[in-house]
Amino acid sequence: MDDTAALDAYSAAVVAVAESVLPSVASLAVRTARGAGAGSASVLDGDGHLLTSAHVVAGADSAEAAFPDGRTVRARVVGRDPLSDLAVLRADGDVPPPVPLGDAAALKVGQLVVALGNPLGLAGSVTAGIVSALGRSLPTASGRVVDEVIQTDAALNPGNSGGVLADSRGRMVGVNTALAGIGVGLAVPINATTRGILDALGTNGRVRRAWLGIVGAEVPLPPQLQQRVGSPTGLRVADVAPGSPAAVAGLRRGDVLVALDGRAVVTTTAVQRLMLEDAIDRAIEITVARNGALVDVIAEPKELRLP
Repeated sequence: MDDTAALDAYSAAVVAVAESVLPSVASLAVRTARGAGAGSASVLDGDGHLLTSAHVVAGADSAEAAFPDGRTVRARVVGRDPLSDLAVLRADGDVPPPVPLGDAAALKVGQLVVALGNPLGLAGSVTAGIVSALGRSLPTASGRVVDEVIQTDAALNPGNSGGVLADSRGRMVGVNTALAGIGVGLAVPINATTRGILDALGTNGRVRRAWLGIVGAEVPLPPQLQQRVGSPTGLRVADVAPGSPAAVAGLRRGDVLVALDGRAVVTTTAVQRLMLEDAIDRAIEITVARNGALVDVIAEPKELRLP
């Protein structure tokens, strides 16, 4: 295939995505006690729910969504989850068809992706690029991190947050959320975990999570211990919150978690991934390396309460 044919194929793919997805991507205007802000949102389902980034609607009860066809609707904030940087709104009028949801787990590095949104107040903008990397971590204002974040070189600017990152078939695989640097954009993935978050936000207005009460860092395990637990790394406990489920269970500073609920513990995000609603008040076995021995403790995570 010559360069002209390759460019034509690339352009055709981007044009097809823009034509199918852009009508369902809105420019979002937000007003709070701290002033005015802007972002992007997309139609999530046929019931008038919209999807955006949590930080776009922080401190707001509603926003105004303007679509490319000229219609403008008021949208009420149904639920906002700062820990995943996702929010669901409900429009008070008719909206375009929803954007089909894809699965970020199927993405490959180097794959074509298209970013659609409203950067710098320029409504209906489209940029294209590739998946630069997968599995990035995105720190949030709460101190937690969003894991499995998509990195792309598709140009993102202020106002893109909450917009769509689509694959070449026009399926939303991510929610654009941050500009990390020149040529580096990040998007929260659409996957099984975030679909569950969106369902919870749309139904209950919030996401229930479990809390263990430890702070830790990944450390390599000695070779003999690696063979025993089947993992090259563990999570060294740097601090245990007083009165937390971890403290009640007897976890100590310096312990190295090597298994949690029957699974190898490798990173902080691995612990976070388990701390979902079904872990609340459930007895969970934790194996730690302590003074050269493996010790099992039982903890009952409690519901995480955000300020």
